[in-house]
Amino acid sequence: MNALSSQRWAPHVTVATVVSRAGQLLLVEEEKHGRRVLNQPAGHLEPGESLVEAAVRETREETGWEVRPSAFIGAYQWDAPDGKPFLRFAFAAEPVRHYPDQPLDIGIVRALWLTPAALQADMARLRSPLVWQAVSDWLAGQRHPLSMLRQVP
Repeated sequence: MNALSSQRWAPHVTVATVVSRAGQLLLVEEEKHGRRVLNQPAGHLEPGESLVEAAVRETREETGWEVRPSAFIGAYQWDAPDGKPFLRFAFAAEPVRHYPDQPLDIGIVRALWLTPAALQADMARLRSPLVWQAVSDWLAGQRHPLSMLRQVP
């Protein structure tokens, strides 16, 4: 067994939400490596929380929006240009309530609503290809019941 095959794959587990309202999607503009990029509300799974709980928490922290997840869109495996592996779980969600006075996470410039066409026209600013892939799958109607995902005690 060589050194590469003996390494254990340990991806960064992340969640993201595709939140839709009146034909627009909730996105965040954030500072990353000196660039302003666009992303879904997204972030890392924390110890002890379910994937759905993480999606709700990250959306609230990054946008000030409380959301209700309605479906699981898909799981996405991706290796970043620096070699870091990611495993992202994307959810469809509905906006419930906005908290405009809530401070947003560090690095988040603002939350904004964009049409899918406007997002597609700005592909060079996407934080990763995962952003458009989840939107594309959502636009294609890909929805799975949340019951597909289980947190086993």
